[in-house]
Amino acid sequence: MTRVSDSRFEQLAAEALDGLPDWVRERMDNVEVVVEPGPPPGEPDLLGQYHGIPLTKRGSGYAGVTPDTISLYRSTIERASMSEDDLRERVKHVIAHEVGHFFGISDERLREIGRY
Repeated sequence: MTRVSDSRFEQLAAEALDGLPDWVRERMDNVEVVVEPGPPPGEPDLLGQYHGIPLTKRGSGYAGVTPDTISLYRSTIERASMSEDDLRERVKHVIAHEVGHFFGISDERLREIGRY
């Protein structure tokens, strides 16, 4: 397990977002990434979760809605990481995976393309 300070974890998340391709960042309208202490009850191994309406489901009436969120569950990500480098890579992986859901990509397809 690798633990870091709150500010360091947030910095790793920011670096992961900055590392996404430009075309991905440009499309991430009305999405917020949040760091939560741990996953919801009943989901002890969950690393992250996308909450919102994927781009593929947004229609012409999509307006004035609260931002979608990508939650990073710090305790499970840290517990699964063996070093700070591993933590950095795991944060990048979780963000890429949840951004995939924002784009409407299913878990099955993310597994196929190696993003699970």
